[in-house]
Amino acid sequence: MTQHLAAPLTGTSDDAPGHRHGWWQDAVIYQVYPRSFADGNGDGMGDLDGVRRRLPYLRELGVDAVWLSPFYASPQADAGYDVADYRAIDPMFGTLLDADALIRDAHELRLRVVVDLVPNHSSQEHDWFKRALREGPGSPLRERYHFRPGKGVNGELPPNDWESIFGGPAWTRTSDPDGTPGDWYLHLFAPEQPDFNWDHPAVADEFRSILRFWLDMGVDGFRVDVAHGLVKADGLPDIGGAGQLRLLGNDVMPFFDQDGVHEIYRQWRRILDEYPGDRIAVAEAWTPTVERTANYVRPDELHQAFNFQYLSTSWEGPALREVIDVSLAAMRPVGAPATWVLSNHDVTRHATRFAGPPGGGTQTREAGDRTLGLRRARAATLLMLALPGSAYIYQGEELGLPDVTDLPDEARQDPSYFRADGQDGFRDGCRVPIPWTREGSSYGFGAGGSWLPQPDDWGPLSVEAQTGDPDSTLELYRSALAVRKEHPGLGAGASVEWLDAPEGVLVFARPGFLCTVNTTDRAVRIPVRGALLLSSHPMTADGPETELPANTTGWWAV
Repeated sequence: MTQHLAAPLTGTSDDAPGHRHGWWQDAVIYQVYPRSFADGNGDGMGDLDGVRRRLPYLRELGVDAVWLSPFYASPQADAGYDVADYRAIDPMFGTLLDADALIRDAHELRLRVVVDLVPNHSSQEHDWFKRALREGPGSPLRERYHFRPGKGVNGELPPNDWESIFGGPAWTRTSDPDGTPGDWYLHLFAPEQPDFNWDHPAVADEFRSILRFWLDMGVDGFRVDVAHGLVKADGLPDIGGAGQLRLLGNDVMPFFDQDGVHEIYRQWRRILDEYPGDRIAVAEAWTPTVERTANYVRPDELHQAFNFQYLSTSWEGPALREVIDVSLAAMRPVGAPATWVLSNHDVTRHATRFAGPPGGGTQTREAGDRTLGLRRARAATLLMLALPGSAYIYQGEELGLPDVTDLPDEARQDPSYFRADGQDGFRDGCRVPIPWTREGSSYGFGAGGSWLPQPDDWGPLSVEAQTGDPDSTLELYRSALAVRKEHPGLGAGASVEWLDAPEGVLVFARPGFLCTVNTTDRAVRIPVRGALLLSSHPMTADGPETELPANTTGWWAV
């Protein structure tokens, strides 16, 4: 196939490589989970052709870029995060020609395209791993993964005490070609996802080549999956006990957030800077602190990192103010934009997370008060979009979709659901295909139903039902994104000015702009000057002091 198929968008800056003035500084990036966005061929599974047909909707919504979750050739043991071939499209999603057409159409609509990259592990069906098993002990391919002899008299115990994020040990024992028990291999996630050994030069060489393959295809950037996990501590030391999942996000683990990852990203940054059009990379890096997250976005490394501390914060004024301050302060010294995100394909949608009492974490199995959850979610969205930096929107949140908490067990496909003591396992609830029409097969998702069952009451939440309704969540998002583009005080920046406010209320100023947020369940009166631009719940400006309703955010031009 001819490379350089889809020309990149022209960058917004002529700065030298490494300078921090690109389109990503204030971009709003929309995450598409391809299998659940739109089905172009009617087989019940979303695909690239379906995404391509819906690109005008995203342009109208007002986002700047589309991030596509994995569409590579894969056995789909973990919804495509187990990659068998990084240069091929899985047939369930289409072909390389479909990818090229999608990139071309997106660029014609002035939408940039960011694709997922999965460098921590491959599929067990990857050619390297299959050959490593087939060739047995001594195969040079085994050095590209973490194969180790077991402990115990006969090697019957795992090489160390590491636990899989999906539950159980992080090691699986192999059988040698003659059928006898053999070495173990490391997998921080599912057994079908063996971890690469990034100490081996062939691994680094391969991923530099993969980067160039997709950059030549015209993509504008990469979201780097498990960016914190590539390098493991020397000797793969024991941690010293079970319950390691409870420590994640609180301590530096020997398999996560090791300092050696940063040299990898410096190499990648040099490649990205070779290409025109401000190509970027975004780290999915779960770290103990925002300050450690900032290490991934130093000027010679990646461009952005997801702000999981913000995503994990409850709908409470003091907690939100603290995480905003800490996030902005951590990014300022490295010159990187802060990022803000409320939902994604791995956590309960925020319209459901905010439907119950604070402190529920990022996963919940309870539907809660849907009316309250949606009201808080709308207010949280306007707060997020008013903050300086870049924002991420997960597909369907602009429709106010709740998590589907009552999926039948037989419908679930999250691999961690089937393993004890692992990640929550209920991620399917945020992955249910989104509704496009009031009626019809799968609410317009596709002609052949949907791979996960949709609730019976989703018609009124569809794009068709909400379009043109001034009170709908979809029109709120459209209005907010339009104001964000037009108002000079919104978008890029590094700080906010906090103003005095009642308990549970946040008020901050940006140039020519004021944001007022009431996170409490009661209305409050606050002094406000200026004109009301937008509010998440109906309110009126009635003089020098106005009533800010419960769980409501207002935007003001001052």
